[in-house]
Amino acid sequence: QVQLVESGGGLVQVGDSLRLSCAASGGTVSNYFVGWFRQAPGKEREFVAGISWTGRQISYADSLKGRFTISRDVTESAVVLQMNSLKSEDTAVYYCAASAMDWAQAGNEYRYWGQGTQVTVSS
Repeated sequence: QVQLVESGGGLVQVGDSLRLSCAASGGTVSNYFVGWFRQAPGKEREFVAGISWTGRQISYADSLKGRFTISRDVTESAVVLQMNSLKSEDTAVYYCAASAMDWAQAGNEYRYWGQGTQVTVSS
């Protein structure tokens, strides 16, 4: 059973950066497409970004292109979400998830989910 663990969340100021990491335990996600989602209070969960383990397939939510970057950390076997120029509306719980489908963007296409990490952007 693959378990995903997110880390790196916290409280930051508007304009700051954060680096979130998603690591797998109990198995490997080397054959999975790994995505990041977020859910703000009172809002639906939304897709943020996703990457294949080879790194050849990468997708982003259109609204976040240019500020967020997803990548693989091969040395730590993790998927990283670098978030820059953070805005108050980026406040949410961020989840990583693994899908057997490349380019997956819908939550129901993902099989494994982490517990989430809170990101709070204060103005």
